[in-house]
Amino acid sequence: MEIERWERSEEISDAEKKVIQETWSRVYANCEDVGVSILIRFFVNFPSAKQYFSQFKHMEDPLEMERSLQLRKHARRVMGAINTVVENLNDSEKVSSVLALVGKAHALKYKVEPIYFKKLTGVMLEVIAEEYANVFTPEAHSAWTKMRTLIYTHVTAAYKEVGWAQ
Repeated sequence: MEIERWERSEEISDAEKKVIQETWSRVYANCEDVGVSILIRFFVNFPSAKQYFSQFKHMEDPLEMERSLQLRKHARRVMGAINTVVENLNDSEKVSSVLALVGKAHALKYKVEPIYFKKLTGVMLEVIAEEYANVFTPEAHSAWTKMRTLIYTHVTAAYKEVGWAQ
């Protein structure tokens, strides 16, 4: 099981933090639409992830998903959490606490397998790279890869902390 191997995130340099924040400011300007695109691709690529969402777990059609108010609401929450992390990259305690809350809620309340965070953050990078190709330089990709690992590492650490076992 994926959770057995706890990954360590690489330090994100100040220059990389700036690149992440600059790219994110463009992405977050279209927060809901980008978030919906990310979730739709996530659910299309990993349909088993829909099992955790009673409101749209039976939706197969991406257009139906796009129109779902519940999916849009969840997309805004996901994007809001990432925004909080990006805005606070210079405050490691804030980043840890935000991602710990996300991890604990998903472990205890929603019983989501932690591997889905790795899958979701991978899809997030794909969508951002495609929709913002003009600013998603190799430098940005490298910085965002570290950001992806940071998110996954902190979220899964919360799983470990609560004694996740499934």
